[in-house]
Amino acid sequence: MLFRQPGRLISKLNPTRWYALQRGMGEVPLLSWMGTVCLLCVLVVSAGFAFLRPVNLDDICSVLDARDGWYTAVEQSHSRWGTPVPLMMAIMHQESKFIADARPGFKWFLGVVPYARQSTAFGYAQALDGVWGDYKSRTGNARARRDNFADAVDFVGWYTRDTERLTGVSRHDAYGQYLAYHEGRNGYRRGSYNQKLWLLGVAAKVERRMTMYSEQYKGCSAI
Repeated sequence: MLFRQPGRLISKLNPTRWYALQRGMGEVPLLSWMGTVCLLCVLVVSAGFAFLRPVNLDDICSVLDARDGWYTAVEQSHSRWGTPVPLMMAIMHQESKFIADARPGFKWFLGVVPYARQSTAFGYAQALDGVWGDYKSRTGNARARRDNFADAVDFVGWYTRDTERLTGVSRHDAYGQYLAYHEGRNGYRRGSYNQKLWLLGVAAKVERRMTMYSEQYKGCSAI
């Protein structure tokens, strides 16, 4: 294959240099050229992944507008289980920031070697393996996936409805519902959250977000 360098043709590729094909550009180091291509690929992929979750997480209308079918999914979950949409969305924001394949961090051996995830939580709702299995069997949604938004928000509606039934915490009480969601219903009954001041602060954040989302949701165009 022939390559043109200003003023002459060359028929062999220098093993360490890549010559520019356009007249006047001179020669370009092969490694530099490859590095530029790799960087562009990373930027393109990163830009693509940016669309996997909403951008403005502080506006519930923007969150729901970001993906097709999300309005329908939250309304169906609300109709089925009675949990307010803003409460479900506030919990999911806290759990995953609406990242479909979110996982907890690793446990570390001697502080340097990662050896296991902190829990089996996964997906939009950060549901654990065991409780997700309960959800699928009790609702008949056997093909549900934790990285599917409609399935995840239906799970949150189901879980909060049963929390109200089993513990008395209202489906409108974001503070209490989040504590039960995080600690599990048995942990909530034991009051395990009282030993975790940081968790009480997180529950208060979820409550404030639900209040903010509630005001915004009234004006969402798709309602």
